[in-house]
Amino acid sequence: MELTWHGHSTWHVEIGGTTILIDPFFGNPKTDVSPAELDPEYVLLTHGHMDHLADVGEFDDQTIATTPELAGFISDEYGIDEENTIGFNIGGTIELGDAFVTMVRADHTNGIETHYEYSGGPPAGYVISDTNPTKVADEDSETFYHAGDTALMSEMKDVIGPFLEPDVAALPAGDHFTMGPLQAAIAADWLDVEYAMPMHYDSMEVIELDTDDFERAIEGNAPGTEPVILDGDESFSYE
Repeated sequence: MELTWHGHSTWHVEIGGTTILIDPFFGNPKTDVSPAELDPEYVLLTHGHMDHLADVGEFDDQTIATTPELAGFISDEYGIDEENTIGFNIGGTIELGDAFVTMVRADHTNGIETHYEYSGGPPAGYVISDTNPTKVADEDSETFYHAGDTALMSEMKDVIGPFLEPDVAALPAGDHFTMGPLQAAIAADWLDVEYAMPMHYDSMEVIELDTDDFERAIEGNAPGTEPVILDGDESFSYE
């Protein structure tokens, strides 16, 4: 499994021979990549805020999976063919190529910034695995959790960690709109992940983060987890 962070909450995931892009927003200062340089097979959207779907229109040949409400919005507003969208919902697992993708809850808002009135449905996170997470033991799989924009929530401890068993987690840590470093570290402990990586920071002044604070928070509150700080467009491999 190879995970590449393109800044903010934008991740390119290669897992089981399948490529997935999450939350395409390349107008952030951590990336030098343009959407045209990437050719994922699938695109996942966590919610309808523009800093998570601003560049979705550049991927109109890909299959885009998200909540039914958001799938309808991008079809109407970005001209994405409905046949290129998959609408699913919290708790559901779908197969995207060789990957199994489970949508999980995120504690956040989901207003869509447009002059029309749209419901984006619930904000979400995704657990992506090379095996069906409900049928295969943790040691036999590689699993990545993209938490989306979220606060700390007990579902991480009660459901996502013990049931879906992620190995690596990308956790928002910029504070203000999402968790800060301390809450992210507690989330890593509840999830019982091997590696935790911060995201959703340094894209604007109010979410600036000293990544040393993230590392210290992980070391102090999630002793079984190793913090990993990626530069923009840098990759991390997990086997």
